[in-house]
Amino acid sequence: MGAKLKIAGWVAVGAVAGALTTMQLQATARSSLAPLPLEELQQLAAVFGMVKSDYVEPVDEKKLLTDAISGMVAGLDPHSQYFDKKTFKEFREGTSGRFVGVGIEIGMEDGLVKVVSPIEGSPAFRAGLKSGDLITKIDDTAVKGLSIDQAVKRMRGEPNTKVSLTIFRKAESRTFPVTIMREEIRVQSVRAKMVEPGYAWLRVTQFQDRTVEDFVRKIEEIYKQDPNLKGLVLDLRNDPGGLLEGAVAVSAAFLPKDVTVVSTNGQVPESKAVFKASPSDYVRRGGADPLKRLPEGIKNVPLVVLVNEGSASASEIVAGALQDHKRAVIMGSQTFGKGSVQTVRQLTPDTALKLTTARYYTPQGRSIQARGIVPDVMLDETADGNVFAVLRMREADLEKHLQSGQGSEVKDPAREKAREEAMKRLEDEAAKQAATKQPALPEFGSAEDFQLKQALNRLKGQPVLASKTQTERKPDETKTN
Repeated sequence: MGAKLKIAGWVAVGAVAGALTTMQLQATARSSLAPLPLEELQQLAAVFGMVKSDYVEPVDEKKLLTDAISGMVAGLDPHSQYFDKKTFKEFREGTSGRFVGVGIEIGMEDGLVKVVSPIEGSPAFRAGLKSGDLITKIDDTAVKGLSIDQAVKRMRGEPNTKVSLTIFRKAESRTFPVTIMREEIRVQSVRAKMVEPGYAWLRVTQFQDRTVEDFVRKIEEIYKQDPNLKGLVLDLRNDPGGLLEGAVAVSAAFLPKDVTVVSTNGQVPESKAVFKASPSDYVRRGGADPLKRLPEGIKNVPLVVLVNEGSASASEIVAGALQDHKRAVIMGSQTFGKGSVQTVRQLTPDTALKLTTARYYTPQGRSIQARGIVPDVMLDETADGNVFAVLRMREADLEKHLQSGQGSEVKDPAREKAREEAMKRLEDEAAKQAATKQPALPEFGSAEDFQLKQALNRLKGQPVLASKTQTERKPDETKTN
């Protein structure tokens, strides 16, 4: 498969995702580069000199150059990026699924950090933190007013250092402090359970280093509980992406051997590739094929895949492959539309350049970029309709987004109007929520998960409450690239 490929989309709650990326450990100049524009480079040097000599106060030369590089790359598209020492470290942590912290999956509620789930075996788990706990202070800093990223950064740190959390436990109406020793944490990217006899739910939250191994282990556990599985729901909602090899492997688990999973195409020869449901395209060099352990039934078990606007990149590859090969019914909302490939070229031991180098395509040649995957059955988030869907940003909403190459997508005035109406509706909902202290949306996989219920109905051949309002966001086919 050549260099290891990684994919990225979106920012996951409490964790940073990667990007469809080729990791190259050295920078290499291409002999095919056109001659440098000397006049423009002279202007850049002149501006640098003027800023350095004439600015109101002394400036750091290295910062000036770093900002110049960052601006040049950021002007291309939303996913190309210059990584300085700090951001490169965060990027590598995100794709590895390992970081140093306390070990909790988090969200926000009423301006506070909410513990969605402590990671099993983590310091937070051992300290007794529970789902639903609210963190009101991190050391001496009040959480109210912090963004989720700011809160995450304060809880992370160096191994064997302590962080003090003030916890409000609503179920017991009490506040108490907990001091936790930070450790290296491995994010659990796969969860699964039998929702009822014969039917299982398996959720992939992000495609990371151990996702395939964890995926296989969870499938094995499901079949041990019920060897005669009648149906499986693969939940990719809010999955921001991750490693391409993981997306290929998960797709291959359900598909016939050697069929196409995804292809990529760009300007340089190494960006043109086809990835198949074959061990050579998802097994790391020298490793064993983890899919060999899977029960045979997995190839034919009735399958529904749940997606939403937060499903991006690697999760879109899986949904697209299973949809094109008619292996699964895709249900939910139109996905994010992150269908571009980024190559990460390391510049120094601590810095790198992430550059968009290709688009990727489903087995039938559909570009995912700025379009996403359109479900076979559109579902609302709740029985009462969509709460947050229209507010979520998709690739086509991002400034300077790359076009699909198969007709460009334009801003939808109707969607913008719906966004404003949804914001007003949510403000009203927030007031009611504050009074009842109930979350706006149930947890994925819970008994109150409306979309999961509809997926199970589909597997059982029972009526499905499909959305009456959602429609595909279609591209403007009159425009070409």
